[in-house]
Amino acid sequence: MALERTFAIVKPDAVKDGHIGEILSAIERGGLKIVGLKLTRLTAGICKGFYHEHVGKGFYPELEAFMTEGPVALMVLEGENAILGWRDLMGATDPAKAAEGTLRKRFGASIGRNATHGSDKPESAAFEVSYFFNAFEQQ
Repeated sequence: MALERTFAIVKPDAVKDGHIGEILSAIERGGLKIVGLKLTRLTAGICKGFYHEHVGKGFYPELEAFMTEGPVALMVLEGENAILGWRDLMGATDPAKAAEGTLRKRFGASIGRNATHGSDKPESAAFEVSYFFNAFEQQ
């Protein structure tokens, strides 16, 4: 199996609640390597570009308001089957349905405020990584 890269976000709720360190530790314990990491605050324009497929949908204004309310930690993760591995660590989108011990079960409050984001497929990962990280920031 070849190494794979994926994109991850520690969302504003988890950053505000002080869970970045616990999430980074879980990533490393889970066998993934953090090859890019930055703390930033998203703007409305950045959100529109990142979530372009959701702009115009009924839930989008709430999503944008949430993702711009505070800092986020952006990451590039690498490992064997990294996309699936990160999604398994995160757990189900709805924290109430997530498996015990997953990050969303531990730190998420609702479907909309679920602590983390991860790419769902290789094409999404490629877009998301390149949207936030240049080649020099992910080595």
